[in-house]
Amino acid sequence: MARFNIEEAGTGAMGAGAQADILFQLGVMYATGRDCDVDMIAAHKWLNIAAIKGSEKAARMRSELAAMMPKADIARALREAREWMTVH
Repeated sequence: MARFNIEEAGTGAMGAGAQADILFQLGVMYATGRDCDVDMIAAHKWLNIAAIKGSEKAARMRSELAAMMPKADIARALREAREWMTVH
């Protein structure tokens, strides 16, 4: 089972649109359990980051996901996204 590690992808050289699409795909992967366990917190985190990078479809999916999540999980996902953005 292959895993995509965003830190090793050389994202600094990518265009913002390509990077947002990859981050969106990570969110979809965790939301659907494609090649991994379903993890709604991770899905929200990656969709949030993709939305920040300009993906409108990520913003829509993040909103739909948030409507089904407990507030504590949303808060955790937002913290994790903020931490990732600080480092990257």
